[in-house]
Amino acid sequence: MAPPKKTKTTEASTSYGEQAIETNRLEGWPNPEKEQSYRIHLSYPEFTCLCPRSGYPDFATIEINYVPDRTIVELRSLKLYLNGFRNRRISHEAAINTIFRDLHELLSPREMDVTGDFNVRGNLKTVIRVDTEMNPKKRKR
Repeated sequence: MAPPKKTKTTEASTSYGEQAIETNRLEGWPNPEKEQSYRIHLSYPEFTCLCPRSGYPDFATIEINYVPDRTIVELRSLKLYLNGFRNRRISHEAAINTIFRDLHELLSPREMDVTGDFNVRGNLKTVIRVDTEMNPKKRKR
C-alpha cells in the first residue's frame, strides 16, 4: 500500500513543528517566589532518541525535579528542547547527563535531579539518574 500523499496543509504543519524544534533554545523565567523554597516536578513521558549503534528508537519518561533559585524553566522551550533529541543518536547516559547539564547551566537551581526511565529493550531496563548530590561542584552554596 502506498503512503498517503502529502498535502500543502500537512507539509506546512510538519514544517512548522520541525522548525520550532530546530530553532528552539531553552529559556528561563524569573522565579516569582524567590524567598520561598519549593520543589518543581516535571514529567515528560514521550521522550525519544536513537540508539547510537543500531539507530533504533529508544523511549523514556524523563523526570525533572528542582528547587529553583532565581530562575525557572519556561515549559514550552523545555518541551521543544526535549523533542530535539528525537532524531539524535545518543546513549541513554549521554542524553540524561546532557539534559542535566543544560538545565543546571540555565537555572542554577538550589537542588536538581534528572531521571531517565527508559523502556525495556533487549530484555534490559535502564534508569539513569543525575543529581546535585552526585556533583558537588553543582551544589548551590
